[in-house]
Formats: sequence, C-alpha cells, structure tokens
Amino acid sequence: MEISLQQISIRDLTDGYNDMDDEGVVAYHGLLNVRPKYQRNFVYKDDKRNAVIKSVKKGFPINVMYWAKKPDGTFEMLDGQQRTISICEYVGKKFSIKAEYFQTLPESEQEKFLDYKLQVYFCEGTDKEILDWFETINIATEVLTNQELRNAVYTGEWLTDAKRKFSKKNCVASKLNDGYVSGDPNRQALLEKVLLWSAEAEGITGVADDRIRQYMANHQLDKNANREWQYFQDIINWARKIFANPRNILKGQPWGEFYNNYHNNFYDSDEVEKKVASLLKDDDVTNKSGIVQYVLDKDEKHLNIRAFTQSQKEQMYEEQGGICPGCGEHFEIGEMEADHRKPWSQGGKTELSNGMMLCADCNRKKSDGTLTIINGDMNVFGDAQIGNLFEK
Repeated sequence: MEISLQQISIRDLTDGYNDMDDEGVVAYHGLLNVRPKYQRNFVYKDDKRNAVIKSVKKGFPINVMYWAKKPDGTFEMLDGQQRTISICEYVGKKFSIKAEYFQTLPESEQEKFLDYKLQVYFCEGTDKEILDWFETINIATEVLTNQELRNAVYTGEWLTDAKRKFSKKNCVASKLNDGYVSGDPNRQALLEKVLLWSAEAEGITGVADDRIRQYMANHQLDKNANREWQYFQDIINWARKIFANPRNILKGQPWGEFYNNYHNNFYDSDEVEKKVASLLKDDDVTNKSGIVQYVLDKDEKHLNIRAFTQSQKEQMYEEQGGICPGCGEHFEIGEMEADHRKPWSQGGKTELSNGMMLCADCNRKKSDGTLTIINGDMNVFGDAQIGNLFEK
C-alpha cells in the first residue's frame, strides 16, 4: 500500500458536502465518500463534536485522517468520519456552540476556519489492503465494535438494508423493540444480536463470532434483509403475547434464544402474569431477571433461590445432633448440606422451620427422587425417628 501525506483545507473539505442519510455522505467537491459501507453511523456526543470545532477555531492540530484513493480518482474515508461530519455540519449551520453558529462568526474568523489545513494521508492499494488497514486503525478514539468490523467484510445490498432496518436509533426495529432487546443500534449491537439469533435458528454452530460471520456469508448476496426483519417482528410479538404486562425484567433478555427454543410451546398469558407477580414478591428469589426464563422452562437455577445462612446451618446441625435424618449416620457439619424439607417449588421457604441438614449422598438421592420425605414435621431426631423420615 502506498501512503502520502496531504493538506486539505476545510474550505475544500466542506465543498459539496451532502448527507443523504441511508444513501451515504459525500464531501470534498463530491469526491469523498465519507461513509463507505464498512463505516459506522455518526456516534460523536456533543462534547466531542464541540471539542473538534473549538480545536479548529484555536488553530490547534486535530488527529490525522486517512482517505483511501480509488482508481477512478474518488476517495473513501478510512479514518476521520466523525471529525469530518462535525466540521461539515458546523459550517453547514446544523448546530451551534453556546448559541454561536458558524455564520454568526465575524467574517475574518469564518475565513480563518475555512482555511484551516487538515492533515490527511492518501492511501492507495487493493480492496483487501484497504480493509486490513481499516481494521487496524483507531477511529477518533472510538474503538470499532466487532459487528462494525464484520460489516467491513460482508458489504452489499443485503447488509445495507439490514443496517437501515437495525442500525439507527430511529430505525424500524428500534421503534418496534421498545426496550425488549438491549444494545445501541448506532453501534450495531441490535443488528449483531439479530444476526446471532438468526444463525442459531438456521442451525449454525460454533462461537458467536464464527456463527455471525457464517450467517452473513450465507446471506451476503440476498437482495434485502426482509427475512431478518420478519424474524425480529416474530420474536418481539411472541414476547409481548406471553408477557403482556411491561416490566423492567423484560428488558435486555435474550429473546431470540427464547423464541428459537420455546416458541412452539403454549403459554397462558394470564397464568404467566400471576406467576411473574408472585415470583417478584418472593424474597427467596434473589435473581429477579431470571424469572422470565424460569417461566419458560421451569428450571429453578435461573432464580438463584436464597440459600440457608451459615448461622442457620449451624443451628439446624446442633438441633439434629449432627445426625443425617436420611441415613441415620453422624457427620461433621462440613460434610453436610442444608436442604428444604418442603421444596421451594411447593411453597417451602428458606427458614429454620423448613430446613434440615443432610449428608451429601442423601441430599443427592433426595434431589434425584430416590429418597422421599414421609414425615413433614421432623422436629424430633431421636433414634426411633431415624429411618422413618425417608423411604427408599
């Protein structure tokens, strides 16, 4: 790759600037493609945008930019999109700093601003060399996300349409989502999740990055992203039907995974609402966000049911005299495990009156169902009672 340093005035940079939204952004007499397909959307916060303008006004240097020179004499922005758009929109009267617009500056200051020289490296090479370079440079301290890097490889009509649907704060998917799926659309997080879930639905296996890349490779030549848009609608509509009452615990759940695994099951939304409301009030449920998956698959591990405290274990151990009520053998406290007499799933609470200490083997057998409690009280642990508490 050949690289040469050039000086470009802001006057030349802003000439022909045009933000055509989904169709792209051009500048520098219409010759510079500011947002190639592998580039992200504009993500600068106001403070960073304003800092660029203030630096130019004071004549301070800003970071060097990189443009890829194409065979037809046009350019693609490799590094500098955020700074370029900030400068062009300020000159184009799109925003002010402390109520001071570019056109309200004294004419001498406007001329000084337009004459400011930007340091730009012109890079010439093959498409692969350009993309490799793009992946290695840091764009204005905003590190590229994994999905932004993937977008650099799998360009085309399908990806352009997918980004249109999933990659902006006001995109159609963001409006439908209404907080169900977390992640900043502007940084490709929403698109990334939809692609990962789509890959799972197609049976693509492997680590997440490989699955997404394989899915993108499979669909790169599609004409549009309607398949993914319909799939996303199905996910959100399915979630809303089951969990009809909006709650904070619904936000950010892996809805695509849930849909792929459970959408063929029937869930009564009224019963779901009762169960969710009950679990939210249950002090034994320490992981409230796990309620959603528990409702779907009934696995208590998602709830992190409150465990007996060490002091409770010690008190139960002393009351039992160190005897396991399952096998009648004596154990040290470190060899025993606290367990619910009446299971939590049947309404049992994590409290002394519903607790007992079992040896590890008996606790495992009880969990496996090979030992069954037949005496619910278990208040006395005398020899006559040992062996009557459980049956094989």
